[in-house]
Amino acid sequence: MACAKIDMSLPVDDEVHIKVRFGGRSGMPPTLRCVKLTPPPNDVACKKMPLPTANPLNTLGFLLVLVLAFFPNLFIGLLKLPFTPLFSTPSVPSLPPCACCPPAHCFPTPTAIETPLIAHPTSEATTQPPPPATMSWFQKTIHLPPKSKGSYLVTDHIERELPELRDYKVGLLNLFVQHTSCALSLNENWDEDVRDDMTDALDRIAPEDRKGDLYRHSAEGLDDMPAHIKSALVGASVTIPISNGRLATGTWQGVWYLEFRASKHARKVVATIQGEKS
Repeated sequence: MACAKIDMSLPVDDEVHIKVRFGGRSGMPPTLRCVKLTPPPNDVACKKMPLPTANPLNTLGFLLVLVLAFFPNLFIGLLKLPFTPLFSTPSVPSLPPCACCPPAHCFPTPTAIETPLIAHPTSEATTQPPPPATMSWFQKTIHLPPKSKGSYLVTDHIERELPELRDYKVGLLNLFVQHTSCALSLNENWDEDVRDDMTDALDRIAPEDRKGDLYRHSAEGLDDMPAHIKSALVGASVTIPISNGRLATGTWQGVWYLEFRASKHARKVVATIQGEKS
């Protein structure tokens, strides 16, 4: 197999002459041959490639990134610019400061602005709404008649001592006894046997200690400590609603005064009325 050696030392014109030396193997002498290279025709010759042109979209994108990086507020303004004429709302004037309570009283209503007051032809003055109701308080001390041990109905006595009840349309009456050996309660107002049975039942719950085995306190008599126990069980006060100037008790309800001491004692009751006057 022959191998070629190209000699490029020849001058080059329009045609290229190349000497090629072929060398053989197995002692064959090398040969020199001349090869003629003809340039390609003009239409096949290499043409100069045009330089790439800039893409407008790429340039615009680069500018947007630059504005977003260094001028974010300007970028947001540019985004809102096409929508501003479509969604713009008229400016609302700010309201003046108001120190009223509630604030609605500071501003006239449309009816008050547009519609003038027209007096009724037959009435001399415009009818004014009634003033708002105000709560009223009243307090008084009532003296109960001295009583010995027992249960007593005192509803009528309370109402006689409190004529102010008639001035109240709605309210509450609180009665509070200022002692620790008697009590107040609401209970049966018709049968006297109920009051006697109540006295006996309380005696069985807290009996007198005649042997001195039940109670430690006996300085004021054998009936004193049982009286304290009964007062704590029954209570020292009652609250009754007022309706149209009267106590709103039930048909069979009445105010009880329960005395737990054997001897007669004068008792005081503080009456407090809270309500709306008629």
